[in-house]
Amino acid sequence: MSAITIYHNPKCGTSRNTLALIRNSGVEPRVVLYLETAPSRAELQALIAASGAPVRELIRTKESVYKELDLDHPKWSDDELLDAMLAHPILINRPIVVTALGTCLCRPSERVLDILPLPQLAAFTKEDGETVIDALGRRV
Repeated sequence: MSAITIYHNPKCGTSRNTLALIRNSGVEPRVVLYLETAPSRAELQALIAASGAPVRELIRTKESVYKELDLDHPKWSDDELLDAMLAHPILINRPIVVTALGTCLCRPSERVLDILPLPQLAAFTKEDGETVIDALGRRV
């Protein structure tokens, strides 16, 4: 089993770029397609706690269900927000990456570089054309 896990949505450019950066370090991560296999409540709580971020930071606010459920309203407790994320996994912000060095919501995708245990092996350019890693494997 890989020492790196990514909670991934292949339709998301940021998630695809993050996965590519992990692979650019020579590691094939465990890929969790969380829209197909949602995390358990305990797993989601553990991810949020390990990230050190508040629950609201790990909610994807751009989804229509976020607006439909009025989740921006401060009346919702963390437990209620977790319930919404479990009922509608599209609300889980992505990608979340777990390594031996930490757990991080990797937005932007290059945040993953802060928790990767191995250096980048080659140049890397994001899908939008932004160069992130130079030819020597250094962050730009």
